[in-house]
Amino acid sequence: MLLFSSTEQLIYWILIALPSILIASTIHEYAHGYVAYKLGDPTAKMEGRLSLNPLVHIDPIGVISMIFFRFGWSKPVPINEYNFEKRELYTALTALAGPISNLIVAIVVALINHFLIKDTWVLIVFLLYTFTTINIALAVFNLLPIPPLDGHKIVRGILPKKLRYHWEQLERYSLILILLLVMPFSPLSKFVFSFINNTLTLILTFLGF
Repeated sequence: MLLFSSTEQLIYWILIALPSILIASTIHEYAHGYVAYKLGDPTAKMEGRLSLNPLVHIDPIGVISMIFFRFGWSKPVPINEYNFEKRELYTALTALAGPISNLIVAIVVALINHFLIKDTWVLIVFLLYTFTTINIALAVFNLLPIPPLDGHKIVRGILPKKLRYHWEQLERYSLILILLLVMPFSPLSKFVFSFINNTLTLILTFLGF
């Protein structure tokens, strides 16, 4: 199966989509580290990860995977939740910070497009649309309650103690769940990406794209 159906699609992916993904991922990881630091965990700052420099957050294998398979990852910002006064709650807030940061960026870019750019420069509108789409998709994907995604930690933070232990046990199946999530013919993959596409369409329409 060809991942790129044309040279134009390959060029778009390398020159526009991939840089947008790297920037969106950098903002996402920085938000995790910043909120964790504010809540009492200095781990990200001590390891030099509290930065908006994309090079700090790049995972080489993740980038290579993004180039060739259109699915990849950044290095997760290190968080030591035992530095938090309220471990589950503050871990959930730290996890939530990543997706929220991407949604905020998407809203700001949409406002710039609406008030300053719209119907003026087609190329810039296209670039803003791509960047907005990637930020929204990254936020929605990470909000899925599947380990090791942010959504799993967020749900853990609001569950009663009696259920929290059983929810945490799902983490032992993280690799299997992620593989099922990204495999093209997996029922889980079809359901999740259909949900993401529908949510993406709704949000983009709401933002005026």
